[in-house]
Amino acid sequence: MSVDRVATSSQTNYMLTQIGKANANLQQSETQVASGKVSDTYAGYGAKTAALEGARAAAQKSQAYQDNTNLAVTQTDLQDTQLTTLSGLASQLKSTVTSAIGNSDGTNLMSTADGIFQQAAAILNSTDANGNYIYGGSVTDKPPFTATKLSDLAPSPPTPTPSISSFFQNDTIKKSVQVGDGQTQSIGVLASDIGTTLMTSLQSLYNIAVAPTGTDAYKGSLTATQTDALSTQVLPTASTAATDLNAATALNGDTYNSLKSAVTSQQTINTMYSGFVSDIEQVDMPTALAKLSLDQTALQAVLTVTSKLNNLSLLNFMPSQ
Repeated sequence: MSVDRVATSSQTNYMLTQIGKANANLQQSETQVASGKVSDTYAGYGAKTAALEGARAAAQKSQAYQDNTNLAVTQTDLQDTQLTTLSGLASQLKSTVTSAIGNSDGTNLMSTADGIFQQAAAILNSTDANGNYIYGGSVTDKPPFTATKLSDLAPSPPTPTPSISSFFQNDTIKKSVQVGDGQTQSIGVLASDIGTTLMTSLQSLYNIAVAPTGTDAYKGSLTATQTDALSTQVLPTASTAATDLNAATALNGDTYNSLKSAVTSQQTINTMYSGFVSDIEQVDMPTALAKLSLDQTALQAVLTVTSKLNNLSLLNFMPSQ
């Protein structure tokens, strides 16, 4: 006669099922502790999946806005430096002309004007890190200001005095950046907007001082006629250029401050939505470690019970002699 095991096949199958469940729970706990995330599949988040993806998309969008706006901040900061310099050049021209009129002395007047022209032209044709012209509007592949020397602004007989506008080849489309949903900020500055009055003043000065004779007739002491010409033909546009460029610099400063404020708002939004993602996605580590310990214990227990049941027979219940 055989001595059968006490455990039946159905009991064995049940215990094997429990081993499988305990092992799956342990693997999930180990994965959570190792990755720091609740799950690596949408199924693991259940009803929170939609909220997780919505928060993730919102965080990515705010980050994209933030990146674009930071680039715009860099451009407006560069423009601020250049506009401040350009404004200083206009003020220098106004001051130099005023001094020449007051002292009836044009010594260094044209050399100063030539230096102002060269610096201003370089600013108008400045490029960004990618080699694109900053002040060309949407025309970024060619210099917005075409004159290369002060004498280019003068008439070339029999050609009459050229219009200052003919030296500008920027278009009228100012660069803008989207700083939020439905929010766009204009950041572009056009060469013709900031350079026309200054170049007009320099043109007027060259035309009365050099163009008629081909030499600097205003070098040294000035006659009443010459000072009058400076007062009526040069000083007004020089004053206007200084005023206009001061205003342009201030407006660019306001744009810079607005962009910085937008970056701060975007950072706040990004932090908020990133926090939502983290709250849903990241596992509570103390809880996960405690669950890992319990799952390890549970698996060990079910393995031990199963082992004992499989080794148990009627002999274990027979009385000993």
